[in-house]
Amino acid sequence: METDWLAQRLGDPGLRIVESNEDPELYAQGHIPGAIHIRWKTDLQDPVRRDWVSREQLEDLLGSRGIGNEHTIILYGDRSNWFATYTFWLLRYYGVENLKILNGGRQKWVAEGRPLTPEVPQDPPAPFRAKDPDPALRAFRDEILQRLQDPELALVDVRSPQEYHGELIAPPGYPQEGAQRPGHVPRAVNIPWTQNVREDGTFKAAEELRALYESVGITPDREGIAYCRIGERSSLTWFTLRFLLGYPNVKNYDGSWTEWGSLVGVPVERTAAGEARP
Repeated sequence: METDWLAQRLGDPGLRIVESNEDPELYAQGHIPGAIHIRWKTDLQDPVRRDWVSREQLEDLLGSRGIGNEHTIILYGDRSNWFATYTFWLLRYYGVENLKILNGGRQKWVAEGRPLTPEVPQDPPAPFRAKDPDPALRAFRDEILQRLQDPELALVDVRSPQEYHGELIAPPGYPQEGAQRPGHVPRAVNIPWTQNVREDGTFKAAEELRALYESVGITPDREGIAYCRIGERSSLTWFTLRFLLGYPNVKNYDGSWTEWGSLVGVPVERTAAGEARP
């Protein structure tokens, strides 16, 4: 969904605009008029277990922010929409369907000089009902471990080449979030998430994206699993494959390298930059 479309519909009672980003202060500094704030970490993740909030907790969260089942939810974030697609993926996981991603996110909206406001909307609570989690959207470590030699499985590592090759555990400027070993999952191909988007944060044309993925064997007839470090960058690749290219069977492994790189006894590959994967 494009910024022009949203700009013409600000104030539409059938829409609920949601900012979901990495910097908790960004929303307070100014956001798209009418947007509520869903914090990807404190609102969507269980504070004790490494897992998502429950279906009931999600229903309470959305309903308390004035989002009902009748609303179309417009999601946007910063950093080329990592956390917007992260939230999109989780909502789809719980069966929410009336969702759109703002193409280019906050970056494009601001670059075009469109309005921002510090005012927090006070929408009245609304009843919201989600569904049970959809296992077709989420990958777990045991599934990947059991299928490492399966030719029907296509693993996509969306991290930077430095992370993929094992030169770094975390991208520059980010904290090390738990992985004990660098490298990548065996047989995974490296297509950094940045290759999905242009400089302005908008997605590349479908034809260009299709050529990118098919050139390394990521085709719609195979089952795809995307991963990164904590699952946020890979959600953008999941969105690209599933909704821009129409791949029917794609999952996001949100445990990602933080989990895999700390597991005892699992295989890990490292390759020098430019070296072909075995």
